[in-house]
Amino acid sequence: MADTPQDGLQVTPLNALHRELGAKMVPFAGYDMPVQYPAGILAEHNHARAAAGLFDVSHMGQVRLEGAGAAAALETLVPADIANLGVGRTRYTQFTSEDGGILDDLMVTNRGDHLFLVVNAACKAQDLAHMRARLGGIAVVELADRALLALQGPAAAAVVARMAPETAAMKFMTFGTARLGGIECWLTRSGYTGEDGFEISVPAAGAERLARLLLAEPEVKPVGLGARDSLRLEAGLCLYGHDIDATTSPIEADLAWSIQKRRREGGGFPGAARIQAELAKGPSRRRVGILPDGKAPAREHTEVTDMAGRRIGEVTSGGFGPSVGGPVAMGYVEAAHAAPGTKVQLVVRGVPRPATIATMPFAPHRYFRG
Repeated sequence: MADTPQDGLQVTPLNALHRELGAKMVPFAGYDMPVQYPAGILAEHNHARAAAGLFDVSHMGQVRLEGAGAAAALETLVPADIANLGVGRTRYTQFTSEDGGILDDLMVTNRGDHLFLVVNAACKAQDLAHMRARLGGIAVVELADRALLALQGPAAAAVVARMAPETAAMKFMTFGTARLGGIECWLTRSGYTGEDGFEISVPAAGAERLARLLLAEPEVKPVGLGARDSLRLEAGLCLYGHDIDATTSPIEADLAWSIQKRRREGGGFPGAARIQAELAKGPSRRRVGILPDGKAPAREHTEVTDMAGRRIGEVTSGGFGPSVGGPVAMGYVEAAHAAPGTKVQLVVRGVPRPATIATMPFAPHRYFRG
């Protein structure tokens, strides 16, 4: 383990704590980030499923949109219904391109007098430029003085409620403020593991203190990027730059659920013509779950063929699913082969191996809906 971050990498407010905890640090989206701690990825994954894992996601972009008409303005860039998003509610959506591809995916929260956005780290600079160029009189403010922690797992709510009892009543995809250890925090009951939990925005100056308070709770252990990836893969959740990108549409990516009826019918967002056509007629390819036979995992870019050996698609994420007890994958295949139960082949090191198209998630979602 290096004693200091590599030159040119940004650090989060928890960098010193990660090193103190023995994390293996790696470059990720321009940041020095923990991929795992001494317990290892498997133990971290299982702990998040059984109790509560603490993740540093401070590399993500936190953005504030201010000004009259911010919701209507944002709707010119995303296909979700933002105008009817209630105060204190959070919604998942995508920035789409003029040809219907996905420029990034993001979370939008209505805070009453402004919108609060969380965008991906690798896309942060381009997202800010994209919004500033197209949102007219709306102020686009990056909140660079805040950290972001994610506490995920079935014990997460109980841990947070010890510090702020009012948070127990929060439901999935709702927003609230609370004092945790005397620190004013913004909480969204959400996350990217399939488990119940919170994403907690905290002033950077208080981030390490809050992390230590949470880690002092008996149910909580630190979790790195490695387990975060296996958790979200089992949950069937897309990773930008892998499962979705500028070449994939929300409909191909099986994200039609994130486009509400008013926007489906009315359009008014980039790429609406293609997206509405795919909603009506179906896309030519679809994102699907894939269960390889046996124990060999199928990694990203593995070729998918039909049983006659004709190429029909490609794996975009794959690996071992600790909660499943075997390999899991997702990727894109021609729509005619996308039905669950369809037998396919995965070409691993030149050898076709049997697999089956499967429904996702591979591990059940356990969000708290009240």
